Amino acid sequence: MLEKHYDPSRVEDRQYHRWEAAGAFACDPKSVAKPYSIVIPPPNVTGNLHIGHALNNAIQDILIRYHRMRGRDVLWQPGTDHAGIATQMVVERQLAEQGIVLDRGAKGEGGKGKKLIGRDDFIARVWQWREQSGGIILKQLRRLGASCDWDRERFTMDEGLSRAVVKVFVDLHRKGLIYKDKRLVNWDPKMHTAISDLEVEQREIKGHLWHFKYPIEGEDGAFITVATTRPETMLGDTAVAVHPEDERYKKLIGKHAVLPLVGRKLIIVGDDYADPEQGSGAVKITPAHDFNDFEVGRRHKLEMVNIFDRDACLNENAPQAYRGLDRFEARKRIVADMEKLGLVEKIEDHEHTVPHGDRSGVPVEPWPTDQWYVDAKTLAKPAIEAVEQGKTKFVPKNWENTYFEWMRNIQPWCISRQLWWGHQIPAWYGPDGEIFVAMDEAEAREAANKHYGEDAELTRDPDVLDTWFSSALWPFSTLGWPGETPEVSRYYPTSVVVTGFDIIFFWVARMMMLGIEFMGEPPFADIYIHALVRDERGQKMSKSKGNALDPLDLIDQFSGDAVRFTLAALAAQGRDIKLASSRIQGYRNFTTKLWNAARYVEMNECAMPAFFAAENNQQTVNRWIVDRFARVTGEVQTAIESYRFNEAAGALYQFVWHEYCDWYLEITKPILQGGDEAAQTETRATLLWVLHGLLHLLHPFMPFITEELWERMGPEDAKLLIVDDWPVVYEGLFDEEAAAEIGWVIKVISEIRSVRAEIHLPPKAILPLFHKDADDNTKTRLKEHSPLIRQLARLSEIAMTDRFQRGTVQFVVGEAAYGIPLAGIVDLDQESARLQKEIDKLSDEIGKYDRKFADKKFISKAPPAVVEEQRERRETAAAARGKLASALAQIEAD
Repeated sequence: MLEKHYDPSRVEDRQYHRWEAAGAFACDPKSVAKPYSIVIPPPNVTGNLHIGHALNNAIQDILIRYHRMRGRDVLWQPGTDHAGIATQMVVERQLAEQGIVLDRGAKGEGGKGKKLIGRDDFIARVWQWREQSGGIILKQLRRLGASCDWDRERFTMDEGLSRAVVKVFVDLHRKGLIYKDKRLVNWDPKMHTAISDLEVEQREIKGHLWHFKYPIEGEDGAFITVATTRPETMLGDTAVAVHPEDERYKKLIGKHAVLPLVGRKLIIVGDDYADPEQGSGAVKITPAHDFNDFEVGRRHKLEMVNIFDRDACLNENAPQAYRGLDRFEARKRIVADMEKLGLVEKIEDHEHTVPHGDRSGVPVEPWPTDQWYVDAKTLAKPAIEAVEQGKTKFVPKNWENTYFEWMRNIQPWCISRQLWWGHQIPAWYGPDGEIFVAMDEAEAREAANKHYGEDAELTRDPDVLDTWFSSALWPFSTLGWPGETPEVSRYYPTSVVVTGFDIIFFWVARMMMLGIEFMGEPPFADIYIHALVRDERGQKMSKSKGNALDPLDLIDQFSGDAVRFTLAALAAQGRDIKLASSRIQGYRNFTTKLWNAARYVEMNECAMPAFFAAENNQQTVNRWIVDRFARVTGEVQTAIESYRFNEAAGALYQFVWHEYCDWYLEITKPILQGGDEAAQTETRATLLWVLHGLLHLLHPFMPFITEELWERMGPEDAKLLIVDDWPVVYEGLFDEEAAAEIGWVIKVISEIRSVRAEIHLPPKAILPLFHKDADDNTKTRLKEHSPLIRQLARLSEIAMTDRFQRGTVQFVVGEAAYGIPLAGIVDLDQESARLQKEIDKLSDEIGKYDRKFADKKFISKAPPAVVEEQRERRETAAAARGKLASALAQIEAD
């Protein structure tokens, strides 16, 4: 017997172990079934499950479980990313607590009482950490119900994946698509490495805008004023830019300004980058320390003067007075020196964004360094064509515009990082700097010997590859490439990638480029971009704001099924998810509703005869629920396959809660209590048949409770639900006549219940119902279903009339009008007064909202989420007022 209350803590872990023990998650490369594959976006090995992970993986698992039940050979490829910077920081921090630091030669490292360790020792310690603590997030995904093929788990630093990385690097280098160059990068002066844009966090800073006067060469008393938020970078200026059409400065183009404190002559150039509407209209150009200035410098062939070392301290290219100073100390000195010279025109308070390393927390510097680059522009062309030609589709489609914008304006991809943890670049340098790129040192040495004619000392490049380089190979490196494995030929290209919009460029675009380059076709057919999960007010979640929801806490509190179903129900395409714990509580109630429905079926000893066929049902209500089940199956199937998870969840919720539980179970009670034996047998069979079916439909969304109920109420010889077949819908299950008839019954009862609720009638009040203008079909329905309607709507009688008396609340269903007389049941005058008072209260509330919306300041200054929330409240109030006004009008009608 099912327990009175559903206890997910008892069920979820047990069912997950049943699936794993049965090998239910495994793919079968030898299967003749059509394959369906997804590669998990590899979470960082240092990571913990957050609400974004929960949404992303819940969606993937819905797809995987659905297609598994549809008979496909499913592979959900799991694994983790080695997360170069994040992992290095974690292990460095642990070592620092033991008094151990890395011997990387950086300023300030080592020191008294410190033990230095080398690269090999450090990497060994990272592997040790990974074995003990890495990959926690994959264990946490099991709590969510993720049905990955865990036996195939991969790690981007695994031997096989590392071999793929080296081959791709070597092959691209031989094609001229990987090269070394000196360009600006995001330099983290604490971590001493270049970092990607995704690892840069823009922070709002309350700073200053300094307006400096640069003297014009040869013109006494003439100056050109520039504004800067970083005075220390002026020491690296090599030009001043003005807009070529700016009348104030046209005559200065081609002349020179003199850089104060340095004496360097600065060419004044005309360039569209200078905005006449911003600041003074003149812009100092520092090609070595600003990305925009770097491009201006390239256009005008400007000198690039680097004034920083890797610690962001002033180097030998700065005047002697500033050398060795930290950048912020140098800033203070420079401003003070400029003031002494009378060259500070003004200083303004200024709020602006400053890029910080998301791991180190220190401001990032644009810094010119020698790095390895990929010719992304060349690789992007076929990746753009693949989407243009429809070989790969974005869902929602509008994200392809973002993809095209990035890809058509793509810059060289910096792939080297100055770290120890990661894939070391397979390049060796000869004594004269000649570079030998090879699969291993032996191959590099062979090439060097041919070059030099004798054995030469080789030094390996110390840098490692950007983590995104290895993860770009994920769809095929995880399948065994570069080997010729059955998995590569069977599961590549994958069916879909599920990801957030923030890594379309960093991951999706790069998988597209390298997948096409090395496999000859795009790595996936569809790219599903899900929205962000925000708090209930539409604000981005963060620990610092205190509004972050921990999915593991939510699972503990509400169950894994409730969390999954909530995320699916809110995952409308193109719309961010506003998540509150109250929404999850509502879907926990949904699991309770399902459990109680199963208990009803069990307590009524429902069973299916050996030859039961739902399409042969005789009872109208049973034909109706079978019809509804068949239609909902189609709706859910279509919604999942078009990635409209909210529509699938909504259809399931409506069917299970309202149609099956609220209506069908209620309607079957009189049959089971007093119907004839044949009707009871059919009804018991149909109750169980539909319950079995809806367990299948719900399984991708709520796997734990459905598997538990299937184990305890399914056929004795049933397979696990996870590998059972998705329901098959065929023509015989549809019955429009039964659907229309029971739909009419439900509509009549619902209207009566609405009247009772709006007029605040006592729940136990037994009322008469009158009808008029009914046609023969309606009269027949009333006669057949009168006992049911009277029981469920608490009616004393159902009778025909020619005219409704005063104080009768009316409604229409079909062509017939129905009325419930209230005289003698409620005080009509008192009820009219109450309704009018409620209407006036709502009108005042609506008026307040309308005045807010008429206030332009409110609309312009209030956060969009607040404005939207206010509009929703106004619409709710207006709908309530409309219902009350309708009820009042009917009470007061003659």
